[in-house]
Amino acid sequence: ECREGIVKHSSDYDKALTPDLQRYRPEERGTLEAQIIDLADEIAYNNHDIDDGLKAGYIQLEDLSRLGLWQECWDRVGALHPGIAKKRRILQTISYLIGYLINDLVETTLKGIQQRQIRDLDQVRALPSNLIQLSNETCIKNRELKKFLHEKLYRHYKVERMRMKAERFLTQLFEAYSANPTLLPTEYQQRYANIGVERTICDYIAGMTDRYALDEYQRLFDPYTKA
Repeated sequence: ECREGIVKHSSDYDKALTPDLQRYRPEERGTLEAQIIDLADEIAYNNHDIDDGLKAGYIQLEDLSRLGLWQECWDRVGALHPGIAKKRRILQTISYLIGYLINDLVETTLKGIQQRQIRDLDQVRALPSNLIQLSNETCIKNRELKKFLHEKLYRHYKVERMRMKAERFLTQLFEAYSANPTLLPTEYQQRYANIGVERTICDYIAGMTDRYALDEYQRLFDPYTKA
């Protein structure tokens, strides 16, 4: 079920359909746990991105105020805590927004379970769409929020610059390891015979933190950095 959840951790338009994944029945709905994770991830990431975007100055409160979902929560926090400081109000609004979306998800899902009289996992798998979902009204508001983040934050020129640099770092690391596989630690080199050089290199890079990847880049390409 855990592997199935990973395979189905996507939207309907980018389902994994490669032959080796057919045993996970990608044409069927995932378990309720897997469906919950899909939306829980989205709720968490979107709201943390709002926080990060505001702190970095890439998005402004004035921009967010045009979004119905944000403004509704902003006004609610102001009514609950008159005179609250601006910084604190931002944090409380993000927290309130997370709670708002979670409550809507729970209520909508419970209603769907009751209306469809769901009793077992087979019924869940046979549904034409996920059972875990937001209400139509909130879904529209949330889609507006996601579009805003995509346009104002994820495509911000400074974010694009970092994305370009990260792509270059990772590409050059992969090329360096591929050209000289002995650069990897001994325990990784021992995997070459079983899963191949390229797969081993991919796994090694995938296990890096951002900081480690940058340090490794310096160790390989900066002549003044110790190997």
